[in-house]
Amino acid sequence: MQPLTRSMMTGAIALAAMTAGQAQAEFQLSERFTDADGDLVADIPEDESQWLDPDTLIFAYTPVEDPAVYAEVWAGFLKHMEEVTGKKVQFFPVQSNAAQIEAMRAGRLHVAGFNTGSNPLAVACAGFRPFAMMAAEDGSFGYEMEIITHPESGIDEVEDIRGKTLTHTSETSNSGFKAPTALMASEFGMTSGEDYEVDFSGKHDNSVLGVANQDYAVATVANSVKNRMIDRGVVDADQLEVLYQSDTFPTTGYGAVYNLAPELQEAIKEAFFSFDWEGSELAEEFGRSGDEQFIPISFKEHWSVIRQIDDANGVEYNCS
Repeated sequence: MQPLTRSMMTGAIALAAMTAGQAQAEFQLSERFTDADGDLVADIPEDESQWLDPDTLIFAYTPVEDPAVYAEVWAGFLKHMEEVTGKKVQFFPVQSNAAQIEAMRAGRLHVAGFNTGSNPLAVACAGFRPFAMMAAEDGSFGYEMEIITHPESGIDEVEDIRGKTLTHTSETSNSGFKAPTALMASEFGMTSGEDYEVDFSGKHDNSVLGVANQDYAVATVANSVKNRMIDRGVVDADQLEVLYQSDTFPTTGYGAVYNLAPELQEAIKEAFFSFDWEGSELAEEFGRSGDEQFIPISFKEHWSVIRQIDDANGVEYNCS
């Protein structure tokens, strides 16, 4: 079975035009924050009394099925961050996107990698300031959303999902929920909850495993996660079939909370961009997706299409 490949951006813009009358998504920071320079991220407070300068920095990577595995993957990098910043750095295993955002909002999380779909909410509500993303040696980056099934599902094309249950990951996930929801409406004329039912697995790993084990008939996932699981031998490629593959999206964005002391934020950036990937656990794990370095990013630029998809889905950044 060959996957369909179409323009995800075209579909998102088309649906946005129908629902909002314009392609550009509206985005607004919480009233807690200021954005004097118009870059769509919270400014560092001018009042030094509002700055945080903790002895221990708490770092969290986007939720995964087995956080213990990724604690080991990130160990060498976090040691490098300790050397650069002069701070202790502790890995914090989060269980959901919502918990990760709330931890930063409450001041318990200082440095993080937020997945593609939850980045805008983290920026708007938690004061997240993303500045880096993983990329290949040539600077290329990103992943594709895939709709996957298993060989015994009886689902041979996207249209066959009508009347069945499509498993997503979480409502804050781009490839796990937001993008495919816009896609199903704009390109296939199917409305979530009307033309097909939905459920949620919680994580991309769960969705991949669920389809491979035939617990789910069809699911939406980030193929970067799927491909790493295949490379690690967690699932076999022949357990899965791809019905649809999107164009490329930006991947996990890394950054710090807005009110860390400015010098500390600069040191954290330096830790990301000075890290030597060669022979590292990060290279072994994320090299499976072709990543070999951290590159600078702009939330305003690189997450524009994600904000469009949010707008197409009627997402509101409710920070109450």
